[in-house]
Amino acid sequence: MTTILLLCFSNLFMTAAWYGHLKHPGAPLWKVVLVSWAIAFVEYCFAVPANRLGYASGFSAGQLKVIQEVVTLVTFAGFAALYLGEALKWNHLAAFVCLIAAVGFMFSDRF
Repeated sequence: MTTILLLCFSNLFMTAAWYGHLKHPGAPLWKVVLVSWAIAFVEYCFAVPANRLGYASGFSAGQLKVIQEVVTLVTFAGFAALYLGEALKWNHLAAFVCLIAAVGFMFSDRF
């Protein structure tokens, strides 16, 4: 559970670093890049321990990646809707269902 929690925090910061600047199109690109790098540094402070702890506790690298992708898309969907004001559509749900299937396939050897 620690791994997943750390990945959630990691993705909050990375989503902000990658997409937060979209609400500020007039900001100079060099400033946007520097601020994004600073935010991404915090993201790495969560992501690296999450992956190290997860791998040490028995997750494979592939399993960690699939978990991270699901967390990323859930985080991004919330960010896009709440921060950027973009509407979520049926295809977002369909993509999420496909990711859940990917999780099932990746973890099928654990059941």
